Amino acid sequence: MKNKAFLFDQEESELLKEIENGEWKSKQLSDKELQTYQNYAKYTKSMQEKKQTTIRFTVNDLAIVKAKSKELGIGYQNLIQALVHSYAIGKIKLEM
Repeated sequence: MKNKAFLFDQEESELLKEIENGEWKSKQLSDKELQTYQNYAKYTKSMQEKKQTTIRFTVNDLAIVKAKSKELGIGYQNLIQALVHSYAIGKIKLEM
């Protein structure tokens, strides 16, 4: 694995220097804080889970998607999933 250099902004550089100089100390979390962060982690993980669904396509549309996925060297379901994800996060827009 290659070592990559990180570029830090001024604030990050100052924080890193303070941590390395021992100016920051670890603090034990209270049971309530620990439970809160565990709940955040569970929620975040649950949002990454996959859920099976059924969707209907025309035969022609599905054939085109399958052909394009073959050109890209990925499965057609992965291509559809990537397209939906890109739309969901706003990377692509739908024009009608």
